[in-house]
Amino acid sequence: MIDFRKIMQQNDTIRKDFSAIILAAGNSSRMGFPKLALKYSDSQTFIEHITNEYDRFGCADIIVVVNAENHEYLNKHKILFNDKIKLVINEHPKWHRFYSLKTGVNSLCKKTKVFVHNVDNPFVNQDTLDLLIKHSENADYISPEFKGRGGHPILLSEKIVSDLLLVKENQIHLKEFLSHYPKKKVKVVDKNVLVNINTLVDYRKYFNWIE
Repeated sequence: MIDFRKIMQQNDTIRKDFSAIILAAGNSSRMGFPKLALKYSDSQTFIEHITNEYDRFGCADIIVVVNAENHEYLNKHKILFNDKIKLVINEHPKWHRFYSLKTGVNSLCKKTKVFVHNVDNPFVNQDTLDLLIKHSENADYISPEFKGRGGHPILLSEKIVSDLLLVKENQIHLKEFLSHYPKKKVKVVDKNVLVNINTLVDYRKYFNWIE
């Protein structure tokens, strides 16, 4: 007989091993419209799809870092999330990704490995996430690689998460900060790890079927 309680306990344990921070605090100036609110499908926006996929993968925490305007947009248009998703406002979006990441890390319930996902890439591949997790003991900074090019999401160790909480500076370039840690490039078959949707031209390239 299948012990469903034991399976649920195992799933809860797995959920405690990693979290996700979605960086969505940019001004979307080239797009002219909040990227997080772009339609992924008839029923989901980018941010809804991304958070749902990380929730489905089993993340303990899912933090969405937004700017004040995007937060207001989500409220105005009644884009709702389940209680596992936490919206956090970056009060200084001009300080860019490093500060957004710090803001997200400060909102984690506990220090875990963290996927860092940019909202301008709405594609989340469960197999890729699983592959990054499997290599998470080999380095502090895990990056997917498709045909020699690095992509996203990246996976950061508990050590990097802990160190971020100690950094007093707010405007360090994220790549410069991460360059001090051992990095592992993981080859993947998903070309979408390279996607960056910054303009309407980019958007229509992938979503030309959505009116």
